[in-house]
Amino acid sequence: MTSEFGMAVHALTFLNHKGEMVSSEVLAENICTNPARVRKVMAKLKRAGLVTTREGLDGGYLFNGPADKVTLSMIAQAVEARFVSSSWKSGNQDMDCLVASGMAGLLDGIYDQLDRRCYERLEKLTVEDINGKIFGAG
Repeated sequence: MTSEFGMAVHALTFLNHKGEMVSSEVLAENICTNPARVRKVMAKLKRAGLVTTREGLDGGYLFNGPADKVTLSMIAQAVEARFVSSSWKSGNQDMDCLVASGMAGLLDGIYDQLDRRCYERLEKLTVEDINGKIFGAG
């Protein structure tokens, strides 16, 4: 998993809390990262329709709520998050040993199932829920 999902949840929660247009610099300061990374994530959120943008001196990002309808699963889809995966695979499909030739595919299937479970759980959490937990209402 990359940090983009966490950054996206943080940004949308902050934008929802502020209720106004916020620059990438202000978002970056609140998220504790640099504005270029924020802009990359926010471009994905814009494509997904979760934020609107405005260019110029008074430009920035505005949350496209309502917060109680935007799920963390929607955010994860927007940034193409994979929660369970592995970049390294053990074994080799071309080997005669059944363990060596079958392990990578078997584990990929398990990772896919776990990833789907993560998305299912995130479908039950909204930006409003996150705000509630931060501000003590949840």
